[in-house]
Amino acid sequence: MPARPVSLSLRSRCLLRTSQPRHSFSTQSSLRGGAHGDHYDPPTGWLWGVKPGEKYVKEGWEGVWTYGFVGSLVLAGIAYAFKPDTSIQTWALEEARRRLEKEGILEDPDTLAKK
Repeated sequence: MPARPVSLSLRSRCLLRTSQPRHSFSTQSSLRGGAHGDHYDPPTGWLWGVKPGEKYVKEGWEGVWTYGFVGSLVLAGIAYAFKPDTSIQTWALEEARRRLEKEGILEDPDTLAKK
């Protein structure tokens, strides 16, 4: 009696496998971390919740965040403006000038300015 092909036994094993339960997304509060009430603020229709005619009261962190953010942008701009030029083109130009001066093909610009 010939043995069954391997592919048939694999197919039959896959068909006999029981399906595992799949967990769907749930909106039950017990699964979201407890029933501590609703944390949703319904929309009021006003921009940032401030009615027209009322003055916005800043929170304590807003001024520190603004000055820190703007200050870091200014410092980053200054650092970017004064960063050294490390491009390959600048290096190649300086290296070529150095080699030409060494061979005597190009004169040193410092000695030309003194003459």
